[in-house]
Amino acid sequence: MPLQDRRRATPRTDRVLADPALREAAARLGDRLVKESVTRAQERCRAGDLAPEEVVGAALADLPATAGSLRRVLNATGVVVHTNLGRAPLSAAAVAAVEVAAGATDVELDLATGRRGRRGRSALAALADAVPEAGGVHVVNNGAAALALVTVALAVGRTVVVARGEMVEIGDGFRIPELLESVGARLREVGTTNRVRLADYAAAVDEETAFVLKVHPSNFRVEGFTASVPVRELATLPVPVVADTGSGLLAPHPRLPGEPSAARALQEGAAVVTASGDKLLGGPQCGLVLGQAELVRRLARHPFARAVRVDKLTLAALEATLRGPTPPVARALVADQDELLDRAHRLVAELAGTIDAEALRSTAAVGGGGAPGVALPSAAVALPAALAEPLRTGSPPVMGHVTGGRLLLDLIAVPPQEDSVLLTAVRRAVGV
Repeated sequence: MPLQDRRRATPRTDRVLADPALREAAARLGDRLVKESVTRAQERCRAGDLAPEEVVGAALADLPATAGSLRRVLNATGVVVHTNLGRAPLSAAAVAAVEVAAGATDVELDLATGRRGRRGRSALAALADAVPEAGGVHVVNNGAAALALVTVALAVGRTVVVARGEMVEIGDGFRIPELLESVGARLREVGTTNRVRLADYAAAVDEETAFVLKVHPSNFRVEGFTASVPVRELATLPVPVVADTGSGLLAPHPRLPGEPSAARALQEGAAVVTASGDKLLGGPQCGLVLGQAELVRRLARHPFARAVRVDKLTLAALEATLRGPTPPVARALVADQDELLDRAHRLVAELAGTIDAEALRSTAAVGGGGAPGVALPSAAVALPAALAEPLRTGSPPVMGHVTGGRLLLDLIAVPPQEDSVLLTAVRRAVGV
């Protein structure tokens, strides 16, 4: 068809947008996204790639699932808490709680009296129940904010004593010492990179010391000729101990014997413990502050607390994570390798005759700045490495990892109910 004829045959925008299916899509996604999709379909029609009667269908097929740009990804990397994939996936209970919280809620209202209520009181109660060793609890918007709040409230213009080997860098190039200095504290480093003693801390503590900071190096390990001072010994010093446990483990875990927990740090004498909520706890991004009742109350009432206040969606998800069924991260941490291998064998059987696939035992990692070096027993489906890109760019995207010339789709962080989705994605990537 000549160019001019193709242009004349292309249906007008108003006629396409009047299609009932596209009107329904506009109500769900907004006029702008739908119109952009229609425009792309019209351009394909003018180029001769689509027949005029195919424009509506092409526009519908081009529409995103939601008005947001984030896409669901199947995490088959073998990293349970994958930072680049948003860290902890929420439980179904937490997702349901967020849906309720998205509307008008009683987040700061006492319905019995009709008066203002304490913000997030139910989530705070759930956190207090989860860590009974804490006299007080507070929640802010992330782990770094929790430590910043403690520093602003206690150490502006004063000294924070910290071991040189605990001056860590966290995600995206941010560094703990720079964070503390940015909010007005002075740092006093003690010990060496690999060794520090209680005497080093004691010699550094004076009347200008606000607190001693114990930072868990949760994203790396130092091995060999090393020494550090546990919280129970630091608690003998004449100043408060603030323990940044980082990964958000609330109580000791049998598979993570070297990972500090909030409960243990408080039992050993920490005045305040800070941690993240979207790592080993398996909840939404937030910062947890737990400790002595009066001290936590002081932190919660500090003006800076308003700047790092957590939103209602996070409060809802956190409460549901703490009160509800076991979240995905916690399930993955205790996954049985034989059961994972059985799933892998079933997937391989389904792919027989389609692609060269093998079920094998694998080793997964905790990830997300938690339990570095801990190997989790897992299982995976091994595929040709060439499938990595088509799976990553498919719908839904599937992220595995290539090792030894093969693509491994590790199952530890893939819920069993997603096996059929994974299977469909592989077949689609193969072209079946």
